[in-house]
Amino acid sequence: MKLRLSLLAALCAASLSTAAAAHSGWSYTGDDGPEHWGNLSPAYATCQSGKNQSPVDLAAGSATAVNRTAFRYGPMNYSVENNGHTIQATPAEANQSLKLGGKTFTFKQFHFHTPSEHTFDGKYFPMEAHFVHQSDSGELAVLGVMFVEGKENPALKPLLAQPLKAGEKAELADKLDIMPMFPRGQKHYRLNGSLTTPPCSEGVNWIVFKHPVSASKAQLEAMRAMIGHDNNRPVQPLNARIVVEE
Repeated sequence: MKLRLSLLAALCAASLSTAAAAHSGWSYTGDDGPEHWGNLSPAYATCQSGKNQSPVDLAAGSATAVNRTAFRYGPMNYSVENNGHTIQATPAEANQSLKLGGKTFTFKQFHFHTPSEHTFDGKYFPMEAHFVHQSDSGELAVLGVMFVEGKENPALKPLLAQPLKAGEKAELADKLDIMPMFPRGQKHYRLNGSLTTPPCSEGVNWIVFKHPVSASKAQLEAMRAMIGHDNNRPVQPLNARIVVEE
């Protein structure tokens, strides 16, 4: 697939305004890094005071339940951008959804973190993808998928075909099938959490798949190089939350 590249005048704002703050005033290092987010702006106070923050370490569920998550995404047209914090892909149409516990969440975008944000029994993965969804009432649901080094992932190939610098955006020339970025088995952890970037808003429905998918060493290195820095928030306390295994 070929990319038609266009430059943006400045860093793009998040495509989902309720899911992220403007891409300025915070970073992953230094005086405006994660440990300082809560003090950078009153709008970010939850990053410090929140009790249901994400990501977390997932070792074992504290309860079990029957899988109540249903999704399938057909090939779609996407735009891809490097917003200075991550590589984000946004579908051209909002016509695909996630069913979770009787609620419908519209698929909004997906993006990447290198290395992973969630850990499994203290173990980090080289990359994690977040698939962000929003209900008509504004409630958020995010699917988290871990990546390990292995076979080349066909869904990543067009996303990495043209390296994007911060502030650059591209349109994929062909429709992209993202299903290779999901594990065949749908066993997962489910818990209540937050956005992993400012403003760290809570009340996010997290579904983190237990089994990783593969990407080649070259693909993992290319994604990391395009992002340009570690972009994973440190693990947060689980506190009294219940982690459900489905």
